[in-house]
Amino acid sequence: MITVDSLTRRYAGFTAVDNVSFTAQPGRVTGFLGPNGAGKSTTMRVMVGLTVPSSGTATINGARFADLPNPGLEVGVLLDASAQHAGRTGREILGVAADTMGLPRTRVDEMLELVSLTQTEAKRRVRNYSLGMRQRLGIATALLGDPRVLILDEPANGLDPAGIRWMRDLLRGYANQGGTVLLSSHLLHEIEVIADDLVVIGNGRIVASGTKEELLAAAGTLARSTSPRDLAHALEQAGIPSTLAGDGSVRTDADPARVGAVALAAGIPLTELRSAEGAGLEDMFLSLTADTQREGVAA
Repeated sequence: MITVDSLTRRYAGFTAVDNVSFTAQPGRVTGFLGPNGAGKSTTMRVMVGLTVPSSGTATINGARFADLPNPGLEVGVLLDASAQHAGRTGREILGVAADTMGLPRTRVDEMLELVSLTQTEAKRRVRNYSLGMRQRLGIATALLGDPRVLILDEPANGLDPAGIRWMRDLLRGYANQGGTVLLSSHLLHEIEVIADDLVVIGNGRIVASGTKEELLAAAGTLARSTSPRDLAHALEQAGIPSTLAGDGSVRTDADPARVGAVALAAGIPLTELRSAEGAGLEDMFLSLTADTQREGVAA
């Protein structure tokens, strides 16, 4: 289990993570989502001891990462697939990791086979690897110690469609066997397919968390108009909070009938009006993080 409790990380004049709390449970895949700069990477770096929090805690099975006697046996980490020694071969990198954890070298071949890196590829220097091959090597390193917790940041980056499906099946099987998976990714479709729980962060704060089904079911109402800003203003005047998403849609918790009545009274034509339930993770994500997006930010 991963437990983040009231975690805050401040830099000079800037708060990257602001009072963040959530848990990632065993036997489940938790999707950790947010726009660029939202605080995902900082939170994950605190979890694995690379960044010291200003306050609060992040623990793995009740202990700080720095206090784990042999952390590779308890938690597998992949934060940056490119942060591997470019002059070493894939086999050498896994061999050094195995020696560090006190594991037999037979684990190296087992992991190479698991992530589908051939013996020829394992003898190449990492500088000659594609990004997808580096991802596979990084996942092999994370799984080397047979940990019960995985913390992965963008593990599908650079993988082809077959590789993405392979990774999805691998992580799903890992969770089904009781492992804890915390997965950050910009590939929202993949998160929607694999995740059991979702944690959404924006501007350093948690904006939503819960099971995937709960969050998607609570998506509210989606409306589109030729004048979306006017519609958002009319709803505001009627006392109905709304969000203008980056795709031009207007989201609100009010039911569709009430939204339609406000639009009619304001003389604003609607091109779409429906419950947002079933609209998908991408729509929900854009709605929840609309004020933190670089593109299409509502004025």
